[in-house]
Amino acid sequence: MSILEQLLIALALAMDCFSVSITSGLIIKSYETSTILVMALCFGAFQALMPLFGWYGISIYGKYVESYDHWIAFGLLAIIGIKMVVDHFRGSGRNSFDPRKFTVVLLLAIATSIDAFAVGISFECMGMKTLATIASPIIIIGVTSFVMSIIGSIIGVYVGQRFRFPANLIGGIILVAIGVKILVEHL
Repeated sequence: MSILEQLLIALALAMDCFSVSITSGLIIKSYETSTILVMALCFGAFQALMPLFGWYGISIYGKYVESYDHWIAFGLLAIIGIKMVVDHFRGSGRNSFDPRKFTVVLLLAIATSIDAFAVGISFECMGMKTLATIASPIIIIGVTSFVMSIIGSIIGVYVGQRFRFPANLIGGIILVAIGVKILVEHL
């Protein structure tokens, strides 16, 4: 697999991280370096580890997980997104999606990286039989997701500081849309 192919795969996998990071930036509306770095590190780590798990686990668990992994991603993103939309319409002032909370970041990292698990399965199917053969794509995927998450957060903060709009409503709709996209791609 060429470096260009690896980079294209990494960019495709990083798009969900990028979108969620924009949403997070819209909500926090400040350049909180620790929050942005924690999110980027979690997204990058999960995007890198999931292909490894998929590659390693294909012989044992792949056939069981592959049939419903998209439902897990959809469910996690839909629950968070719908809660954000409901909170917006209740006008409670509460933000159910708080990217400062590690548990929220962890759930989002898992939800956005489930596609990467399937990519790891495809690595095995393409004949990548050793850890050395998948090391380069895994590193490229992790670094790309990390960088795209930082860029997304910065864009979100920038836009969030300059424009007033209902971040919870828009963010919730974006998360549900990402979940639906993942579901549709796998059905």
